[in-house]
Amino acid sequence: MRSFKMAEVFLTIALTGGLVAVCLWIAVVDFRDQRIPDLASLPLVVCGLALSGTVSGVPLADRLIGAGLGFLLLWAVGEAVFRARGVEALGIGDAKLFGAAGAWLGWTALPTVLLIAAVMGLVYAALRPSARRDGLAFGPWLCAGLLVGWLHLVL
Repeated sequence: MRSFKMAEVFLTIALTGGLVAVCLWIAVVDFRDQRIPDLASLPLVVCGLALSGTVSGVPLADRLIGAGLGFLLLWAVGEAVFRARGVEALGIGDAKLFGAAGAWLGWTALPTVLLIAAVMGLVYAALRPSARRDGLAFGPWLCAGLLVGWLHLVL
């Protein structure tokens, strides 16, 4: 059991509240416009690298690797699908957001974040067939995976 100092508790609450607010913003915009604004995702990367290690205990090296690996992984998948099918399946915003997840949680959490996002997206697509025809926003589900991972880390 970790012993908490009052300042650490307040910082954790503030970081969690900010992360939830930005993730809600991203989810709403991505559902509506099928794009993730850089104004939302890029500050998440910076904050994840700068602040999350103070309360999460994840070393900076793990968070740096997570940011780079998260971005490169989804960018590469999106690029491969685009070259093979000529269709944009994953946008660069999804890659930036996954990089932000790596910055907050470290590289070891990325498979879990991606699994949560994929399962939630598949369930949504199964329940809402029009999403398969009109396109499925992946950002909201990545946000859900990030939030679950963050709460698991700090609680």
